[in-house]
Amino acid sequence: MPHISNNSTYRNLLDEEIGQLIHQGCTSTDWSLVKVSHDFIPDNIHNSKFTSHIRLNSFNHSVKLVGGITFKSGIYNAWLHNCEVGKNVLIHNVGSYIANYNIGEGVVIHNVVSLVVDGETTFGNGLKVEAINEGGGREITIYDHLSTHVAYMMALYRHRPKLVASLTGLVDKYADFVKSKTGTIGAQASIINCNKILNVNIGPGAIIDGARKLKNGSINSNFEAPVEIGEGVLMEDFIVCSGSKIMDSTLISKCFIGQGCILDKQYSAINSLFFANCQGFHGEACSIFAGPYTVTHHKSTLLIAGLYSFLNAGSGSNQSNHLYKLGPIHQGIMERGAKTTSDSYILWPSRVGAFSLVIGRHYKHSDTTDFPFSYIIENNDESILVPAINLKSIGTIRDSKKWPKRDNRKDSNLLDLINFNLLSPYTIQKMINGRNKLLEIKSTTKAEAKAYKYEKMKIEKRALERAIDLYEKAIWKFLGNSIITRLNGKDYENDQDIQNALKADTAHGKGFWVDLSGLICPFEALEELIKPIESGEINSLEEVNSALAGIHKNYYNYEWTWALDVLEQFYGKKTKDFTAVDVVAIVKKWKESVLAIDDYLYEDAKKEFSLSKMTGFGVDGQVGAREEDFMQVRGELDNSEMIKAIKIHKKTKEDLGDKMIDQMERTLQTTFVK
Repeated sequence: MPHISNNSTYRNLLDEEIGQLIHQGCTSTDWSLVKVSHDFIPDNIHNSKFTSHIRLNSFNHSVKLVGGITFKSGIYNAWLHNCEVGKNVLIHNVGSYIANYNIGEGVVIHNVVSLVVDGETTFGNGLKVEAINEGGGREITIYDHLSTHVAYMMALYRHRPKLVASLTGLVDKYADFVKSKTGTIGAQASIINCNKILNVNIGPGAIIDGARKLKNGSINSNFEAPVEIGEGVLMEDFIVCSGSKIMDSTLISKCFIGQGCILDKQYSAINSLFFANCQGFHGEACSIFAGPYTVTHHKSTLLIAGLYSFLNAGSGSNQSNHLYKLGPIHQGIMERGAKTTSDSYILWPSRVGAFSLVIGRHYKHSDTTDFPFSYIIENNDESILVPAINLKSIGTIRDSKKWPKRDNRKDSNLLDLINFNLLSPYTIQKMINGRNKLLEIKSTTKAEAKAYKYEKMKIEKRALERAIDLYEKAIWKFLGNSIITRLNGKDYENDQDIQNALKADTAHGKGFWVDLSGLICPFEALEELIKPIESGEINSLEEVNSALAGIHKNYYNYEWTWALDVLEQFYGKKTKDFTAVDVVAIVKKWKESVLAIDDYLYEDAKKEFSLSKMTGFGVDGQVGAREEDFMQVRGELDNSEMIKAIKIHKKTKEDLGDKMIDQMERTLQTTFVK
């Protein structure tokens, strides 16, 4: 029997109402089981069959269908079994039957073959998705409100079995809570021209138009962020979160699809998770953990057995998790912001550092985690590492600026907590590690060497020396940003005032930082969450998510604690002994680094306006046509939004640095006078 919140809402059918329904072609095995609202009128129910317990509300509005057709709400040509039907619902042309559903107010169900809940089901909650490793061992138990951060811990913290067991147990408890023999179709949902829908919960405002088969899942739509399911879609064992679109014959099996995702153009995915704002067109995913903003748009692209976030996969990109020995048991990691060019290939296991670009085919299981912002290039089957070069790329800056603008999530309750910062303790610590390794490689290799070896990769001498300089500039840029942000906007009478202002607000932040697939935080803060989860002190998913939100909110407090610690190491002096002179020295180093990196970016952007980039412009034109055509299409160099942004950034940072130096010099004068 459907869940009825208040039986007094309904009454028995009157004899004349039963007579009218029979006259309108309706039947029931037992009319006493059909209850109706007090304002019910039977006029808009025709050629329909009712079995088991039925609850019907009033139907007195009209519904507009595509093409301008207006239809009176009601039930026409349908068989309902054990259902509750809300106000002003339209149910029209059900080929088989609708069974065991609570149907919300204003729902439209038109041209559907079957819509059924069969037995007790969790609607996809509690399913185990074998992500990252196709051979298993990293199963993630999914549920309606799964965040990328909880999934990350489930999958990758297998060295903490109590944590994984506790999180899995909490999800299982939730799945048991939502288990039911009755499904829900939320208010104003629209289900049109669909075939088989079995054991699926459908949220308010959802639009399902032309789906071929939906089985065992939840469509967590809401009015703020409706879900759209399009023509030819087949989904089995799934959860789809608010604001997502699954369109055009996409194939989904055992998948979690987070908020604001788009899977379209015959995309195929199995045993995979897609978190906030992922996009998949044409290609294929198998056992992947697609963290926020993982994007793949090409037919020939395969993502398999890997962890990704902020990824842009080029056409023909693929990886291999099968060495033809013990099966597809290998896995890989591409840290945030990585990219692959067309026809790139990586043999797992491998790990690609943050904001790096993979070019060509790589067979030697490389690990570049300590070399973020790099190129990994293939030449004659050899992997060549070009560290730090992406710090000079305007494309990297463009990516970092576009991600926040492309946030498709409209839901006020965001599941994934995303830190968009390009430079953070997570990436800067890797730069420090990488710089130290490069210095060590240089010091232990003969001076006349033209290239260096790092694990199974080659680093050209010029590239190594350039990378040391680029990493150093980026480190100073970050540390200078931190200290200027901390001190800016206040007056300081003496060095003691400066030292007091520099004191950390929290003890947390020093040491190792992690990227929890979008959420960047110090591991010691995460550890304070993990331990009570392991012990059972935290015993609800709401508490886990609330604690993660607290960590995310405190990012800048943690960042300053980390920056203080690193600044002392990198500058070589305790901050408790800092003077205005030290601040001036650091700001000058920051200013030099920021302006140098901006100059690199400006030069890189200028390349997009070079003569070689005008090839193909000015077709059939005469002298000057190419340049004029290019200008009309692409605009002039100085009017480019990115070029203007770089110039503004340079001026802003130069002024900020000068202001801080003036501020510190005034402090020096005050101290001298006293």
